[in-house]
Amino acid sequence: MSSGETILKQLFAEARSQNGWNAEQVSDDELAAAYEVAKWGPTSMNTQPMRVVFLRSTAAKERLKPALSPTNVEKVMSAPVVAIIAYDLEFYKELPRTFPHRPNAQEMFVGNTALVDSTAFRNGSLQAAYFMLALRAVGLDVGPMSGFDPARVNADFFAESSVRVNFICGIGHGDAAKVFDRLPRLSFEDVASIL
Repeated sequence: MSSGETILKQLFAEARSQNGWNAEQVSDDELAAAYEVAKWGPTSMNTQPMRVVFLRSTAAKERLKPALSPTNVEKVMSAPVVAIIAYDLEFYKELPRTFPHRPNAQEMFVGNTALVDSTAFRNGSLQAAYFMLALRAVGLDVGPMSGFDPARVNADFFAESSVRVNFICGIGHGDAAKVFDRLPRLSFEDVASIL
């Protein structure tokens, strides 16, 4: 098997969303290494709106616990690290630094709530997907979840800021015994048209 095939299996074909975790810890260096890979993924106008809060301690996870759906409590509490993946609605304030060849780029976003919201959410979601793939690339497993109360997470973690939660993601080394059977995927013909 070629190295390319091995990488594709690691990132996609054999990778699974985790429902449980073993006790092996995740280092700050591993998280930083994954970000250093993911940061190169493209976003429109290099907006880079993703923000992440990593919860490692039991006390930090306890803060999140009241916002969780009951089915996600054990997945969160047992994960070595839980990432609150969010996006910054004031991403455009960084554009003079991140998109310097267009010095007035931020002006198109000021006061344009619809454009800000769609740009932040779309590009933050792209970055989050890059980040999950990068976590897999550095040898970690992920368990993304959307079963939580966003208003509560925003109030508890992002109060009086321009940051909003997108989703929550467990990070660690998965417990293979807790992985669900592989679910069907739609085929190319189901999702694509070529004009």
